[in-house]
Amino acid sequence: MNSSDFDQRFDAGESVLEALDLGGARRRRLEQKRVNVDIPVWMIDQLDREASRLGVTRQSIIKVWLAERLEQRTSA
Repeated sequence: MNSSDFDQRFDAGESVLEALDLGGARRRRLEQKRVNVDIPVWMIDQLDREASRLGVTRQSIIKVWLAERLEQRTSA
């Protein structure tokens, strides 16, 4: 399928997925890298309590809070 046909089908609301090779597709900037961080026990205890209250994992709450803080810094 050439680009003109692709554009026409897309603009008409038709599916163009069969024309795409999604095997190597990646969402940019969402790759993960493992890091080790030493955190005092009192912080871990508080993180665990808050995570339990919210019904999420410790890792989830850490990532959400870090993301929120980074977004605040970039929007300031």
